[in-house]
Amino acid sequence: MKKILLCFLLAGCAAAIPDEPTARIEFTAEESYPEGIAYDSIADIFFVSSARLGTIGKVSPQGIYTALNTDPSFKSSYGLALHPDGNRLYACVGDANYSKYTSPDTRKKMARVVAIDRSTGNKTADIDLSGLVAGEHFPNDLIFDKDSNAYVTDSFANVIYKIAPDNKASVFCDSPLFKTKGVGLNGIAYHPDGYLLAISSGTGALYKIEIKNPRNVSTVRINQFFMNGDGLLLLDRRNLVVVQNGGSDKIYKIYSEDDWKTAKLAESTLAADRFTYPSTATRAGDKIWVMNANFSELNDSTAVPSKKFAIQHARFLPLP
Repeated sequence: MKKILLCFLLAGCAAAIPDEPTARIEFTAEESYPEGIAYDSIADIFFVSSARLGTIGKVSPQGIYTALNTDPSFKSSYGLALHPDGNRLYACVGDANYSKYTSPDTRKKMARVVAIDRSTGNKTADIDLSGLVAGEHFPNDLIFDKDSNAYVTDSFANVIYKIAPDNKASVFCDSPLFKTKGVGLNGIAYHPDGYLLAISSGTGALYKIEIKNPRNVSTVRINQFFMNGDGLLLLDRRNLVVVQNGGSDKIYKIYSEDDWKTAKLAESTLAADRFTYPSTATRAGDKIWVMNANFSELNDSTAVPSKKFAIQHARFLPLP
């Protein structure tokens, strides 16, 4: 009787676990390899970047891709964020690794944040960050606070920059906790209680940085390291989405009940969803959508460059 009951329960659990990938918005943007994503609720479109070409584009829910800005000086574009005014899109622009147009004068040296008009694609600001810290540079992700200050992660210099509303840039935080080899600081999120959360691909750790006192940096205690952690998306004060790639290719929801001193795993996507090097996430209505960057192809010299890419819905199931 016990064996029959156990079989029944296992069969019921198996039936409840989806075995098909989630919905995808597929679009054609040959050789672009988009990494950053930001949803525009006014126009109902997704903005996407391009690690390979630098182009900033937009994708409709029906999968129609249109180039918004094709400035040839944008060697690679990564993280994207809409300005709080809703009129401008900000992008991290550099030449860290995958650019088709890389050159010795910009390779691991360029560090820019550009602003473009969300409707016309015209550039409205171009902020150079490369002179703020010595060494190599990789501007990777950015976020705005309630006062329209932007915070930018540099994955090679392992610092966080601050760009004031007047576009004046400075080093906001340079903590010893951030230091690591290779790609370090990556995704970043703003918490309305006055601090930032940032993740390091190299250390797998999640950090909390006080905005009024950026020397006050702490590691969020959680029983898992997110090696190759990439994009972050704060859902509310207690819940955060973490995108992880580099072979894991899963997205997690984690939560905190003590103002992000500690955190716990809550939910994750499934292997059946088959994300392909997921990078960053955005929220559209009540759904979370993730950019599949397909970067594994860029590390394979025999791979044929993709023409099609996909924005994929993240379906979460509770972790045991």
